[in-house]
Amino acid sequence: MAGTHLSAEDVRAIADLARLELSEEDVALYQRQLSDVLEYFQKLEELDTSQIDPTSSVLPLTNVLRADEAGEALPVDEAVSNAPDSDGEQFRVGAVLGGE
Repeated sequence: MAGTHLSAEDVRAIADLARLELSEEDVALYQRQLSDVLEYFQKLEELDTSQIDPTSSVLPLTNVLRADEAGEALPVDEAVSNAPDSDGEQFRVGAVLGGE
């Protein structure tokens, strides 16, 4: 499948799926760029990878995060000290559903 070339209609359909509004200049630009990407993938498909073990990552899998362990809770006054609005013990937030 050499020479894959997307049409302007293909690009508009992709943009529609992504909810993007494109100018005609954008359509022409993306038509060339996306066609180039597809052609590059076709070149990659020609590579013989039958002797390469499948992997999900070429990097070693190590967890860089600390263990999730419970610690001491903040005192209430410290927890709400930077809140834009509180009653001293609880955060105050505006209504989310219905009303003001």
